[in-house]
Amino acid sequence: MDEKLPKNDAEWRAKLTNEQYHVTREKGTEPAFTGEYWKTKTPGEYLCVCCGEPLFDSETKFDSGTGWPSFYAPKDESKVATETDSTYGMKRTEVMCGKCQAHLGHVFPDGPKPTGLRYCINSAALKLSEKKK
Repeated sequence: MDEKLPKNDAEWRAKLTNEQYHVTREKGTEPAFTGEYWKTKTPGEYLCVCCGEPLFDSETKFDSGTGWPSFYAPKDESKVATETDSTYGMKRTEVMCGKCQAHLGHVFPDGPKPTGLRYCINSAALKLSEKKK
């Protein structure tokens, strides 16, 4: 895994919008069907909004019907980290950027083939880098 990015709270607040900060640094969630990328079909790669690390590719994006961007696999598994999240009386698997520890969303075992996984990711945690034509 790449070297971690040390940033203090003031640096993150200066770099991110309020919503981006809430989602990525405070482990928040944007409301369903409101994020910029939940229905985007534009080809490209999705980068971490905090550090620019390439995390997901549009080729693995699918419509899960949940209102959040969903992917069946990360671009490179070594670029994402996971840990158990027991908040709200549920046991879920949190997904974070492996480089800067930004909260991205959660992964669930109800996705399509070939992985059977659904990475349910907040748009506020991502930045789409469109594929050059």
